[in-house]
Amino acid sequence: MRRRGAVLALPLAALLAACTSLPRDSAPLAGDSLSGRLALRVEATGEEQPRSVVAAFELRGAPEAGRLDLATPTGQVMAQARWQPGRVVLVTPQGETPFASLDALTREVLGESLPVAAMFDWLHGRPWPGAAHEANPPGFRQLGWSVDLARFADDTIVAVRETAPAVTVRVKLDRS
Repeated sequence: MRRRGAVLALPLAALLAACTSLPRDSAPLAGDSLSGRLALRVEATGEEQPRSVVAAFELRGAPEAGRLDLATPTGQVMAQARWQPGRVVLVTPQGETPFASLDALTREVLGESLPVAAMFDWLHGRPWPGAAHEANPPGFRQLGWSVDLARFADDTIVAVRETAPAVTVRVKLDRS
């Protein structure tokens, strides 16, 4: 399964570098609107090579219903995850692919699961209320991740999954 994820992460990276772009979805979503740049790295394990994705992002909505756009540095939306109760899809220039959950979508596309629902709170510098957490100054631990807020005043958040393979997500938020 992880090998399949590694194989699929390469097309996502190629997709982000492609010239084709998705039209911007301007449908309003209730909740947050956060944007910036993210770098995701999955460390090598055994025979697998490390994998990484760097993209501009826009996270809109809420854990229950929202959208995550991944874009090139010039702002072209190359991939979009959309979710609402009972429906999760990945939209690319090649079409829509349905998934059972956000967890399944991130696992399939990136080769590892990311806690997208928790990210809404983590990017505000606080633990997600949907799961227990413990203090880990200058941040906290939650869902098997260590969230480092040492540079939060500079709009930078780093989350590291503590189980193998290690996954690091670095986010630099755009503040307007």
